[in-house]
Amino acid sequence: MSDIESELVTLRRTLHRIPELAWRERETSQVLRQYVGRWGEVKPIANTGFYVDLVRPNAAPPERTILLRADMDALPIHEETGLAWASTHPGKMHACGHDGHMASLAVAGRLLSAAPPEGVRLRLLFQPSEEGGGGALACIEEGVLEGVDVAFGIHIWNELPLGTVALTTGGIMAGVVELGIEVVGQGGHGAIPHRTRDPVVAAAQLVTALQTVASRRVAPVEPVVVTIGSIHGGEAFNVIPNAVSLRGTVRAFSEPVLEDVESAVRAIAAGVAMATGTEISVAWKLSTRPTVNDGRIAGLARAAAEERMQGFTRIATDYRTMAGEDFGEILRVVPGCFALVGSQNVARGLTEPHHSPRFEFDEAALMLACDLHRAVAAEFAES
Repeated sequence: MSDIESELVTLRRTLHRIPELAWRERETSQVLRQYVGRWGEVKPIANTGFYVDLVRPNAAPPERTILLRADMDALPIHEETGLAWASTHPGKMHACGHDGHMASLAVAGRLLSAAPPEGVRLRLLFQPSEEGGGGALACIEEGVLEGVDVAFGIHIWNELPLGTVALTTGGIMAGVVELGIEVVGQGGHGAIPHRTRDPVVAAAQLVTALQTVASRRVAPVEPVVVTIGSIHGGEAFNVIPNAVSLRGTVRAFSEPVLEDVESAVRAIAAGVAMATGTEISVAWKLSTRPTVNDGRIAGLARAAAEERMQGFTRIATDYRTMAGEDFGEILRVVPGCFALVGSQNVARGLTEPHHSPRFEFDEAALMLACDLHRAVAAEFAES
């Protein structure tokens, strides 16, 4: 293991031991600020977040800026890996790879600080609260994208084998909607159903009808997920309740498709309500916008990987996932690219999915992620 690889692993494991939830990444931020502060000027943003700008000393003011980003927050999951570097914070875990994102960008920044590319400013953002907490949007509102021309981010990805880098043009990660549905009827005795307006039956019809949205209401070439993950209603075996609550998620790769799905969901709900004599309300919350890669920047990133990197075996240009990522908020403001760096190793049993209490990835992916940040920065400077 080289000195740089050892540095990456050490920093990643240090961060893995101290996971903190969204907007509470104080110890995490302190560790990173101490590391970054040795070679860059730390600028606070969005509560626990910060960024640092790197420019070549004694050069003319740069005309262009590229943002490189890593997310900092962990998940409310109790770790079950049994690793020597497992979480020391009960009920909290880096189960999505954010510890690897921070380590890769921090070490890449240290290496880039020694000789920043000519003619550009590198802005390294350590963002809080990616996991549904609006961290990217908060950083944008506080001005982190002012003067930024291009944005680039990386996610270590256990759904792809080590050595694969996904650099897809267009949608690479889905927009995520939180769906809430309330079905209100009139309860009564289970033996006298004709004196009720049964919300359980209405909810059952609604769940079944919603499965036609993806298959019959959206073009087959547009991937869509409509999932109901929670149904609550009633307590007793012989009582028809007054109401049933449903919660779920909708996902797609473009906002126009999500708007079409919303219209379809509301229309289906209204139809079921009319047919069953119930009242059905739909709460639709866009939690995460689709992460859509700019074609030119994705091409630039592919060229950077091919010409300036070693260690990867394949560049995937058509890989997409229905998982969400708030980097989409950034790509909605400036053009850029989000890359998925494969970290799965079947031979070593490193195959657990993200958000699993047993999640662990092959740490060789850290070097790939670090090198990709540096390669894209150099390629952008010369483009």
